[in-house]
Amino acid sequence: MKQLSLLILIILLATVLTGCAPAKPEDTSLKIALLPILDVIPVTIAQQNGYFAEQGIQVEGIPVKSAQERDVLIQTGQADGMLNDLVATGLFNKESVKVKAVYTARRSYPNAPAFRILAGPTTNIKTPADLKGVPIGVSQNTVIEYVTHRILTAEGLQRSDIAVVEVSAIPVRYEQLLNGNLKAATLPDPLGQAAIAAGARLVVDDTRYASESQSVLSFRLETLKAKPSTVKKFLAAWEKAVKELNAHPEKYQSVLIEQGRVPKAIENSYKMPPFPERGVPTQAEVADVVKWLREKGLVAREIPYADMVDGGFLPK
Repeated sequence: MKQLSLLILIILLATVLTGCAPAKPEDTSLKIALLPILDVIPVTIAQQNGYFAEQGIQVEGIPVKSAQERDVLIQTGQADGMLNDLVATGLFNKESVKVKAVYTARRSYPNAPAFRILAGPTTNIKTPADLKGVPIGVSQNTVIEYVTHRILTAEGLQRSDIAVVEVSAIPVRYEQLLNGNLKAATLPDPLGQAAIAAGARLVVDDTRYASESQSVLSFRLETLKAKPSTVKKFLAAWEKAVKELNAHPEKYQSVLIEQGRVPKAIENSYKMPPFPERGVPTQAEVADVVKWLREKGLVAREIPYADMVDGGFLPK
């Protein structure tokens, strides 16, 4: 009986000691997959100005050449987070939750569009109505196709009126628009503005449709669970960089030209766009993207808002 009591005492003591053991410290490093686009400029500024160091975190930006390369890094756990969009987030989560958007990185503004639907220099296309049945160069099943559909339907076209053609590489789409192989194309800025400077005609842009064309910062679900404080600190540094950029855009013109790949022809005229401060996509914005994905047959399930977005990591 004494031996049994002693054994119980030893088990209880071991349990107490285990419970008192210090928790493993949180990993304060993050790897972020970054496309060579102007949306990721706040990461460059946060690194350059020491904002990540101020937060006590280590951030490694991993340059990627394409969305496909970026997505592979996330899928294989080689990156913790990325800059992407709600269409890409929905595709990640089509079967189960893999990533969540935690911050809206960029939106269009009245004088700073993110996407433009353009007509070729030799066409007679001037208005959205003129695009009825005209194949528009896009990257299919991406935010570019989504934005094209949503803007044109808002401008009065029926879904059946909108025709698209796959030209996935943006520089190729740009060249084909200007050389007449495409009558119309949707291009992101700054390449959209460069196309206009080279003779293309603006049909419509997203300046009145900011909810349709936002980019977001998204993280793997495993990272959000394992490194919540580190992600919050990353967003605090990102937000500080955004405030600095919005207050002194001219100071970072050289970063814009290099990071945003601003074509030489518009280096002197293209200006830093505003960046949105603290916020996440709304339920209506997410629901519309999911609706489009389901209409396209790209996603079968009705993805809940909570599977797509988590606003709990925003700086306080």
